[in-house]
Amino acid sequence: MRVIASSIRKGNVIEQNGHLYVVLSAENIHPGKGTPVSQIEMRRISDGVKISERYKTTDQVERATIEDRNYNFLYEDGDGFHFMNAETYDQVQVPKDVIGSSAPYLQENMTVKLSMHDVVPVAITLPQRVTLEVVETEPVTKGQTASSSYKPAMLSNGVRSAVPPHVGVGTRIVVLTEDGSYVERAKD
Repeated sequence: MRVIASSIRKGNVIEQNGHLYVVLSAENIHPGKGTPVSQIEMRRISDGVKISERYKTTDQVERATIEDRNYNFLYEDGDGFHFMNAETYDQVQVPKDVIGSSAPYLQENMTVKLSMHDVVPVAITLPQRVTLEVVETEPVTKGQTASSSYKPAMLSNGVRSAVPPHVGVGTRIVVLTEDGSYVERAKD
């Protein structure tokens, strides 16, 4: 399916020169004068080579036919990450380079969307938000106001984030899986 370059988003899979590429980032750049362009960073699925391409926003790009299905995360081992289709109970193994920076946010039984090309997993989409526990942070200093700057914290998945001053060790918080940023205190 041919689409214009400006409509390509992160996680899309495009076909170029007989290879499949998963889009890692896509940015539309509109300079003061000149032609607007789409800067697309992608990884070749067959061997993991990363490339960066620049297209005019009106250029046509071949988008691969991908099927998105929901899978539950089971476990991780030396071979990669293992997921199960909740409807058919089929298990699929996903290599570490497909998971990439999403790995720390995977939790047991978490439902994720795997993009499959034929039977090969090519991309993963996590839920937008995930609840984690703060395992390490600086103590609250008296006199800090709520509008003051955020303080560094280590989360239970090993990722560093910035949290408001009132959040202490043991507090469960909601973070965005895209960049690990603090959203709110967990309601549970």
